[in-house]
Amino acid sequence: MFLNDRLDDLMKAAVVTQFGAPLEIQDRAVPAPGAGQILVRLEACGLCHTDIHAAHGDWPVKPSPPFVPGHEGVGIVESLGSGVSSHQLGDRVAIAWLGSACGECRYCIDGRETLCQAQTNSGYSVDGGWAEYAVANAKYAVAVPDGVTAFDAAPLTCAGVTSYKAVKVANVQPTERVAVFGVGGLGHLAVQYARIVGGTVIGVDLAQSKLDLAKELGATYVVDASRQDPVEAIQALGGADVALAFAVTPRAFEQAFRSLRPGGRLICVALPAEGTMQIPIFETVLKGISIVGSIVGTRQDLTEVFAMHAAGLTRVIAEGRAIEQVNESVAEVLAGQVPARLVFEF
Repeated sequence: MFLNDRLDDLMKAAVVTQFGAPLEIQDRAVPAPGAGQILVRLEACGLCHTDIHAAHGDWPVKPSPPFVPGHEGVGIVESLGSGVSSHQLGDRVAIAWLGSACGECRYCIDGRETLCQAQTNSGYSVDGGWAEYAVANAKYAVAVPDGVTAFDAAPLTCAGVTSYKAVKVANVQPTERVAVFGVGGLGHLAVQYARIVGGTVIGVDLAQSKLDLAKELGATYVVDASRQDPVEAIQALGGADVALAFAVTPRAFEQAFRSLRPGGRLICVALPAEGTMQIPIFETVLKGISIVGSIVGTRQDLTEVFAMHAAGLTRVIAEGRAIEQVNESVAEVLAGQVPARLVFEF
C-alpha cells in the first residue's frame, strides 16, 4: 500500500532557518515516502542536547538550514514506499539518530553500524521528528513493542540507547563503582542501566533535585559538585572503576578522569561545544586508564532498551511540551531547569 490522500495536507514543523536564530513553526507539505521508506505520523519526539547543538551549528560538521531537528521520534506508520516489507501500516516505530547506513562497510557488517562513514542522521543530515510527519528508512526504524508508550519510547530512542551503550562499552562488572557525571536526560537512565548490570552507582550533579532523582533511581552515593570536589569525594570512596561523562563541559570530563582508580575506564559520551579536554599522559599510563568514546547505539541496542522498559526494569523521567513551545523548551534545557527530558507531543 502506498500514499493516501492525507499527503495532500500540510503539517506543522519546527524548522531551523539559520544557526542561532529561534526556530520557526512552519506549515510544510507532508513528505511522501520513497522506495524503501515509510511515512510516520509522529506521536512524540524528545528534545536532546544534540538538537540544540544542531540548531546552533556548534560542531565542525554542520547541518544545512533549513532543516527539521529531532532524533527521538516515535509514531505510527501511515504509508509505505515501494519495496518495504519490514513494517506494516499501523506499526509503532522509533526514528533514531542513525537514519541509515550503507550496510556494506566493515562497521555495518561487524555490528558497529553507528561508525559507518556513509550514515545519515535524523534531524541533522535529513529532516527529523520535530514535525507532525516524517519519512524514515524502513530498515532503520525500530519497532516499539506493546507495553512501551510513545511518550516513554521517545527519550529511550536516544537518551536510553546512548546511555545503555555507554554502560555496555564500559563492560561494568557486578559491584564495580560507576560514577555518572550529569544526572539528566541520559544520566538518569545510565544510573538505572548501571544498577541493572550490578554496578554500585555514584551520581554526580550540581542540582540537588538531580541528586535526589539519582538516589530514587538506585544510586548508592551522590556527590553535589556545587558544594564539594567530586574528585576528592569519589576518591574517598576508593575511586571509580568506571566514569560515564554526560555533563556537557570539558571540566566535568577532566573531573571524571581524575575520579578513577587504577585500571579505571572513562567513557566519553557528551559532546561539549568547546570540544577539548586535558588529560595527563603520565597518570593515564601509570594507572592503566582507558579512555573510550561511545556514540549512541545500534538498532539491536535500541531493541534491548525497549525490551527492558517493557519488562518494567526502567523508568523514564520526562515532561511533555507542545511543538509550538520549542524555543521556550530549548531555553529550559540550556538553563538546566528540566528534571531529565522534555518530549514534544503531537
